[in-house]
Amino acid sequence: MNSIKESAIQAFRSKDALIGIVGLGYVGLPLMLRYNDIGYRVLGLDVDEKKVDQLNAGQSYIEHIHSEKVSRARKNGFEATIDFSRASECDALILCVPTPLNKYREPDMSYVISTADSIKPFLRPGQVVSLESTTYPGTTEEELLPRVEEGGLKVGENIFLVYSPEREDPGNPNFETRTIPKVIGGHTAACLEVGVALYEHAIDQVVQVSSTKAAEMTKLLENIHRAVNIGLVNEMKVVADRMGIDIFEVVDAAATKPFGFTAYYPGPGLGGHCIPIDPFYLTWKAREYGLHTRFIELSGEVNQAMPEYVVSKLMDGLNESSKALKGSRVLVLGIAYKKNVDDMRESPSVEIMELLEAKGCRVAYSDPHVPVFPEMREHHFNLSSEPLTAESLATFDAVILATDHDKFDYEMIRQHARLLVDSRGKYRAPEAHIIKA
Repeated sequence: MNSIKESAIQAFRSKDALIGIVGLGYVGLPLMLRYNDIGYRVLGLDVDEKKVDQLNAGQSYIEHIHSEKVSRARKNGFEATIDFSRASECDALILCVPTPLNKYREPDMSYVISTADSIKPFLRPGQVVSLESTTYPGTTEEELLPRVEEGGLKVGENIFLVYSPEREDPGNPNFETRTIPKVIGGHTAACLEVGVALYEHAIDQVVQVSSTKAAEMTKLLENIHRAVNIGLVNEMKVVADRMGIDIFEVVDAAATKPFGFTAYYPGPGLGGHCIPIDPFYLTWKAREYGLHTRFIELSGEVNQAMPEYVVSKLMDGLNESSKALKGSRVLVLGIAYKKNVDDMRESPSVEIMELLEAKGCRVAYSDPHVPVFPEMREHHFNLSSEPLTAESLATFDAVILATDHDKFDYEMIRQHARLLVDSRGKYRAPEAHIIKA
């Protein structure tokens, strides 16, 4: 019997273990709150000193996670730090760091690798390391395994390694960290046992798979499924529009079929940290095996073309009023990537704004969840959210509904926008000044 393994399992089951969350963003922060809520001691590690200071002051920097929850977690013993040497104190290290694409649409593993390099001097017997970042099959074995074992530890014997992909859906009121089933794969059978013990109290249902690779592929399949189906319905939208058919009416009607159909709705493009990015992780890895993922690449082409499609519909609308795009004042409604959140990652709204600015438009935005345009790695607008009133709407030549937040007054927008480009299907009745995009 492996006494180190049994001791680790017992520490998680008795809640004596210290849980280390590395990366305190949209994934790490809810996970921290969940472990803290159920009585575990939690230490958060992050490289962003400003973020760490905010959390230690009991303040949240994510809109849908209220500061009261962070404050309560602090009172219950949660602490955040930039000192990665404290990883040695933790019985579990759960890595929740970004995995973006570079400009060539190849995986950028720098965050995972730098995080692994930061913690590896402080690894010790009895710990479990869990990677939650979405990535290509083989990452845990190829990148984490050698780093974890570099100092003489042996995975499966005196330290444990698992992959368990995050499944957060920010702003979704129907699901929370606890209620979303958790897929987990271990590098060895012992790793899997320890990993299950780590998560079984925090998550209602833990789903075991045979390997870290199978768990990595599971996460990619989930997001590829969405990307391909959204690409399909976005392509159908263009066809339906040319034929004078409302695609939203068609999807609603098709969704009444009680089997064999899942409703996906078109939009101005793909956003968020998962759906626009993750499919290309498999595309990249498949090339190593001499394979081409044609469905993924085709859906990527269709979805990436949607911001330009929205701009082309705006141009058509302005032409009807004998107006040029250049010099027109255009208001973009909603710049978060989806409704009712403040998350800007990969937002198609930002690409629409850049396309409009490049064509000479004077661009503004209104978003109740994003009062000031944030600093982003690749995009920057020196703008603040415009107040949305009848008077302000009337000053714009056109309004583009890009993200359909519930806080918008849609009737007021309908009445006072001179030209309204609707990319979200909020306005079903035909009107002369409303263009469906």
